[in-house]
Amino acid sequence: MPFAVHHTLAALGSPFSLPCQPTAVAAPQWLAFNPELAAQLRLPQAFWGTDTGVGLFSGNNLPDWTKPVAHAYAGHQFGHFVPQLGDGRALLLAELEDESGQLFDLQLKGAGQTPFSRRGDGRSPLGPVLREYLVSEAMHALGVPTTRALAAVLTGDWVQRETAEPGAILCRVAKSHIRIGSFQYLAAQGDTAQLTTFADYVIQRHYPGCANSANPYLALLEAVISAQAVLIAQWMSLGFIHGVMNTDNMSISGETIDYGPCAFMDSFNPAQVYSFIDRNGRYAWGNQPKMASWNLARFAETLLPLISDNTEQAVALATKALQQFNLINETEFRALIGKKLGISEATAADEPLIRDYLNLMVKNSADFTLAFRLLSQSVADINQGAATLFNDQTAWQQWAGRWQQRLAEQGLTSADLQSSMDAVNPALIPRNHQIAKAIEFATSDGDLTLFNRLHNALKTPFMLSEQDEELGHPPTPQQCISNTFCGT
Repeated sequence: MPFAVHHTLAALGSPFSLPCQPTAVAAPQWLAFNPELAAQLRLPQAFWGTDTGVGLFSGNNLPDWTKPVAHAYAGHQFGHFVPQLGDGRALLLAELEDESGQLFDLQLKGAGQTPFSRRGDGRSPLGPVLREYLVSEAMHALGVPTTRALAAVLTGDWVQRETAEPGAILCRVAKSHIRIGSFQYLAAQGDTAQLTTFADYVIQRHYPGCANSANPYLALLEAVISAQAVLIAQWMSLGFIHGVMNTDNMSISGETIDYGPCAFMDSFNPAQVYSFIDRNGRYAWGNQPKMASWNLARFAETLLPLISDNTEQAVALATKALQQFNLINETEFRALIGKKLGISEATAADEPLIRDYLNLMVKNSADFTLAFRLLSQSVADINQGAATLFNDQTAWQQWAGRWQQRLAEQGLTSADLQSSMDAVNPALIPRNHQIAKAIEFATSDGDLTLFNRLHNALKTPFMLSEQDEELGHPPTPQQCISNTFCGT
């Protein structure tokens, strides 16, 4: 099939987006390229690792099939509403159609100032680009809906943050970059006609089945609630902490978006926070379902005039839809953790077993990833595998005995159980200390060896080769990362 390009968001015009050209950079050069994703998008090979590709992904020489725009949105940032945010350092170049007909945004991040930059420089340091490249591609390999990394280039310019850092640009791909904040932006303007136009666009692009519903806008709300409830459960099951779950960072399509101060937990702690700017723990691991629900309530508020002309009825319908979030999220989380424990179809009766293992992990400061990965080695012998992670052996033995009894009810062999568990419990995640080390090497002397090694290993997170075994090790006390940062 031929290369197919669309500009459906740009075609909506103002106020949904504004045209904007990227700012030229001094001396762009390749950092990374994703040929598998390029093939999926049917991107012509003239852009694969070539000078022509550098021209595209740096923004220095855009082909005529691009039509760059900056998307407009608002958002609640740590609970405080800002009526205009928008793409302050990102530009949507085009929407590419894959072989299945699915549209994907092609967006440059760090491409310079836009109409929404406010006082920002529109640039990105190298570190956040490498972090997002690694973590977003790892999330994809782990089976979690996410934006993806297509390319990264070094700009040849310096970006001033606390110190001067090398600049870089990331080209990321998503089903779209539309957020809850996109709807908040329009709702704040009080223009119901524009809001309706945008809601119809989102339905057509992401949830076409809603158009046939008796109440399409209520159906849209329900669809987004369901997608986000499942997504958050997936994050939680992997020990992932987004770090900045503002409404402008929550996508309508149900993808993980805007990797800033994100991190995967090492030792399990439900109150764990890494983001330097999250001083009160608003977006801690254990708070993510509650905050997602809060964000979705803000989304529901924007749709009220579309759901019903009768405000009281609209509120009642939206409230009922929002009440489904916890049920969907908790059911999905139980199912995911159940599978990680080797329980093929976890029910409410399994919740005490699941809860008690999580509590055991917390009390023993067990590494989140290893506490599940090593559990398959404990299927045949509870003195092996995960047993080594728990100082309180009495509590472990008591729990493990109950767990083995539950597994026995399924009538599966130890080999089958171990295989199914290893297929859902990663041996490798993007460890904070390894990412920090890769960024340090790349920033200080341009050494991408560890970055490339991590990138390749994270493509198969459920199979860790012998030569990469240390990449899966938790940090030593000296290697622990306390804070992560965004790139703005």
